[in-house]
Amino acid sequence: MIGQVAVRRFPALTVSTPRIEVRHLVAADAEAVDEVFADRQTQRWLPLAEASGQIDGRAWCTELARQRRDSGDGDHWAVVRREDQRVVGSLWARRTDWGARLTELSYAIAPHARGYGLAVEAVDAVAIALILEHGFQRVELRVAAGNVASRRVAEKAGFSYEGLLRNAGFVRGARVDLELWSFVAADLR
Repeated sequence: MIGQVAVRRFPALTVSTPRIEVRHLVAADAEAVDEVFADRQTQRWLPLAEASGQIDGRAWCTELARQRRDSGDGDHWAVVRREDQRVVGSLWARRTDWGARLTELSYAIAPHARGYGLAVEAVDAVAIALILEHGFQRVELRVAAGNVASRRVAEKAGFSYEGLLRNAGFVRGARVDLELWSFVAADLR
């Protein structure tokens, strides 16, 4: 295989905590995902290149998730509240570097489920599973400067602040600085 790089499929992942389960999205989750991504607060911070862009829940749950997983770049998951089996958010991995064994996580939680620590629980559980079960060495969060709620999630999930990536991202079509947060294998010791 000289000159060729083997494409790795992103690992299958399901994690459970006492309050949530993080599992693959399925087509039946599309309506709940649409609700999560249609929220104004979520829309404010989504990394969309166009100010008027919209995420299609059905595509997000099916073909986009499958493409990301099959390419090895990442995956899309549902955050399911165990008490009522309701999808209350989405979590996704992207920008996976298999040589460095790192990936970036992002998330969005429905308005009715915010303020209960579910995002912290989901991010923490997935980061630990990626490191312990799948051999990742580093999991990153990139938080748009000014997104105080996501900064709190990063802190509470045990991520370390590494610095500001100037003009490194975009939110609703505008360039923004991104805070870089990391969770590494050594953090589990």
